[in-house]
Amino acid sequence: MITEPTTHYCSVCGHVTHRQVPPGDQRLRDVCGHCHTIHYQNPQVITGALAVYQDKVLLCKRAIEPRKGYWTLPGGFWELGETIEAGAARETLEEACAHITIESLYTLFNVVHVGQLSAFFLARLEQPEFAPGEESEEVALFAEAEIPWDQLAFSTITRTLRLFFADRQRGAFPMRLELIPPPERQG
Repeated sequence: MITEPTTHYCSVCGHVTHRQVPPGDQRLRDVCGHCHTIHYQNPQVITGALAVYQDKVLLCKRAIEPRKGYWTLPGGFWELGETIEAGAARETLEEACAHITIESLYTLFNVVHVGQLSAFFLARLEQPEFAPGEESEEVALFAEAEIPWDQLAFSTITRTLRLFFADRQRGAFPMRLELIPPPERQG
């Protein structure tokens, strides 16, 4: 639970905020002592696509932090004014210059330790046409045996890919809702 202020100054009037439990609430919030605006901090939603062409999946090598130089599914922050599916398609276009057809919601991960909800959609890459976008160093199609498992950027990506390849053998792709635990601390 966050105990330190995350919003130090009020976005409405510019005065300093402080942590308190507002009346009728049960959580510490950043509250402006001047105008009494409550600054809620909510999880961020990540949306992305597991785009498939024939028997291969589309991966992007990150050109930005976090995890620069590691492979990921195309994805990023869901934006206001778009559906979550449109966000996944937009992120794929931005990161891989690829047009996809969204098929279905596939994985939904609660990543509580970083304040995120990650949603990945199964999608079709109609043509093998792609290129690195501004946030990617490289983009490529990978068969299961070619996946650089030790070079994947995030646990949500690893989990989505492992589920996909197992589900593909079974011939069914149920939607999954899972909790991603925090990484174990070393020493």
